[in-house]
This record gives sequence, structure tokens and C-alpha cells, in this order.
Amino acid sequence: MRSTDFSDIFKVATAGMRVQGERIRIIAENIANSDSTGLSPGAEPYRRRQITFKEVLDKTSNLSSVKVASITKDPSAFTKEYNPEHPAADAKGYVLKPNVKSLVEGLDMREAQRSYEANLSVIDTIKNMFARALDILRA
Repeated sequence: MRSTDFSDIFKVATAGMRVQGERIRIIAENIANSDSTGLSPGAEPYRRRQITFKEVLDKTSNLSSVKVASITKDPSAFTKEYNPEHPAADAKGYVLKPNVKSLVEGLDMREAQRSYEANLSVIDTIKNMFARALDILRA
């Protein structure tokens, strides 16, 4: 069994921060487009995007970390809103609305933020341990 050094921990934590940052970006896009409808009757509105992660094993260092596996469109149904004056209204006056739910996006954003902060906390802890070790060596 090999001992873990500080650089291994930095690599794993930064990989976690990287994917959570990407997750936050996708969530921000979803929120920004939550009212983006089509421009003509029958045109689809914005479709929510979702991100999935996968575990990656670096065989040279035997480190397991995470990376983005894919960013896909959410296949869930659009909602309809009655607005006959809208340019994208169908013959019955309904407009397709994006399948973005603000509450879900807010909860996902909070979870991603906490995960990002947890990885940042790991890096801060390692930096503090390293600094203390250097202080001891200097004394």
C-alpha cells in the first residue's frame, strides 16, 4: 500500500471543485433560461440541461477522482401556459414553457455549492498542515 502525499490530496480535491464548478455553470444556464420560449408556434422552448459525473482511476498514481461524464438535455415534458398573444402560441393559445423548475435548480445549486466548499476546505486543511510542518522544521 502506498502512502498518500499532499499532491495526491490536492489533485482529488481540485477535481471535485472542477466538476462542481461545471455543475454550478449548468444550473446557472438553466435558471437564466427558465423563461426562454420558442419564437414561433410549435417551436420548442429551452430544454433543461443536466450533468452526470463518473469516477476516474489514474492507474499511474492509483488515485480515484471524478470528472464530468456527460451534459445532456432533460427529456421531461414541457409545461403549457395559456397566452394567446405570445408569438409561439399554438392554435388553442397555449405556449410551451421550459422544463426548468426553479425550486429544483435552487436545491441543486445549494448542494453543488456545499460540495465545492467541502473540497475547498480539504485544500485549506492540507495547506495549513503543510505550513505547520514547515514551521516545525524551521524551529
